[in-house]
Amino acid sequence: MAKNENKTITVNDVEHNIEDLSEQQVAMVNHIADLDKKLGNLRFNMDQLQVGREAFVNMLTSSFDDEEAAESSH
Repeated sequence: MAKNENKTITVNDVEHNIEDLSEQQVAMVNHIADLDKKLGNLRFNMDQLQVGREAFVNMLTSSFDDEEAAESSH
């Protein structure tokens, strides 16, 4: 037996059935959901970029340390 679950959205502490919304309201809900996904992806990408940048800064710093160690051993 299939469940008859109504999807709802809460706006300003008021719960609304998606089935009761106008086409325009459903479109807005879909845009908001899509934008939320994109913002989440951007946060994920920002984390990757920040870690990658930090790795390159560490590699650059280490390369100077290696040069200094090589110069002082000569």
